Amino acid sequence: MSSAPISRAALTDLICARLTSSLAELRAAFDASGQAVGVRHVVVDDLLPVEIAERIHRAFPQPSAMRLMDSFRERKYTSKRFDQFDPLMADITFAVQDPRVVAIVEQITGIREQIPDSSLYAGGLSAMVKGHHLGPHIDNSHEASRRYYRTLNLLYYVTPGWTLENGGNLELWDRRVQKNVTLVSRFNRLALMETTPTSWHSVSPVVADGTRCCVSNYYFSPRSPTGTDYFNVTSFSARPEQPLLRLLARADNGLRQGLRALVPQGLGKKDVYEGPKP
Repeated sequence: MSSAPISRAALTDLICARLTSSLAELRAAFDASGQAVGVRHVVVDDLLPVEIAERIHRAFPQPSAMRLMDSFRERKYTSKRFDQFDPLMADITFAVQDPRVVAIVEQITGIREQIPDSSLYAGGLSAMVKGHHLGPHIDNSHEASRRYYRTLNLLYYVTPGWTLENGGNLELWDRRVQKNVTLVSRFNRLALMETTPTSWHSVSPVVADGTRCCVSNYYFSPRSPTGTDYFNVTSFSARPEQPLLRLLARADNGLRQGLRALVPQGLGKKDVYEGPKP
């Protein structure tokens, strides 16, 4: 196996070639996918050559080097401190933001005027271990300036051998958060999922040993996905078998939405990427 460095440009070339090779099939699958739960999505398997995907996994930071997010809403490790990690982690993250990749993704999804998030306001690296989860939620509607709507989640999974039985899989829910479809966090898979005010999604609890590793990107647009203006903070629900947690989440959502109405820029410290831009 070659250990020669691979450049960001080479990663971009490989991603573009893979997406282009199945462009018509991916576009048709994305268009048809909303029938199940109303959230359009598509997965791209074998995004990169296996040896490169394995190299990305080996370079992925250990959970101990990441920030633990821990509340009733979620439990996971995250980071965007690329200055502390192998340069390959920044390169694969920002390769997905290359204008050539964005243009092909627009052809797949039909979502126009998409803008990648170079500040990683919503993106970066995430790792989940046994017991970790992400509750059903809709993402916050905008980036930090509130000028652009979030339009698409792009999630690249890099843990070899990850299976459905391990948990830690992406779940897309209907509007009432009663039924879902599951997208396995399979090794070397890129999942594309539209973001709207009703695109409920979650990550099922991890039940296996090992670490589910994900490179996350999000696109934004000046165009509202619904054609009308709206704003919401990240809003949680809970699984159907957790009615009391749903009530807690509803109250929590109302409180945080109210605070944002009073303080539009929020009260928390902005967690963004401040390194070299792509």
